[in-house]
Amino acid sequence: MENNIESKRTSWPVMESFYTIQGEGHYSGRAAYFIRTGGCDVGCVWCDVKESWEAENHPDTSLETLLEGVNATATDFVVITGGEPAMYPIETLVTALQDDYKEVAIETSGCYPLDAQVDWYCFSPKKFKKPVEEAYHKANELKIVIFNKSDFKWAEEHAAKVNDDCLLYLQPEWSKEAQILPLIIEYVKDNPKWKISLQTHKYMNIP
Repeated sequence: MENNIESKRTSWPVMESFYTIQGEGHYSGRAAYFIRTGGCDVGCVWCDVKESWEAENHPDTSLETLLEGVNATATDFVVITGGEPAMYPIETLVTALQDDYKEVAIETSGCYPLDAQVDWYCFSPKKFKKPVEEAYHKANELKIVIFNKSDFKWAEEHAAKVNDDCLLYLQPEWSKEAQILPLIIEYVKDNPKWKISLQTHKYMNIP
């Protein structure tokens, strides 16, 4: 009974929600409404939203309030990110958005099973916590952040496990972009199954 009640959750700790332009990955450049959940136990040392890690610092926001925010914009695309959004049952949120004719994407480390049928699963595994196996099967997009040279080998290990239709992206860690991006450019030229993802929202100085 408790699991069933939890699966019908209608509020979540939300750090922020806002309308912007998706800055990275496959949908870079597309208008998107972001819902950033609070809470994450992955602990990436280079995370640029460490303030999202502690769920208790972010009050629960109701489904109704989230839908009002989304529907106040012209968006047809919602990105659920974090933190780590798959820590929570989000089926009710995803279903409600899809019922409002929104396309729903999730950005996740893949460390938790996902209870919802999203339209786009962006899988960004991290070395700090092992992903669950289902992440490899669900991934529409594999996005690997490259922090040092050894990460290319690590990226290939994950690429070997995703489905054949999964899109592959290498993204330089922002603080080391000047050093890492030239390496990624050469790597992608030698391995054209990969594409480059840049955090274009940071160039544009938008959230």
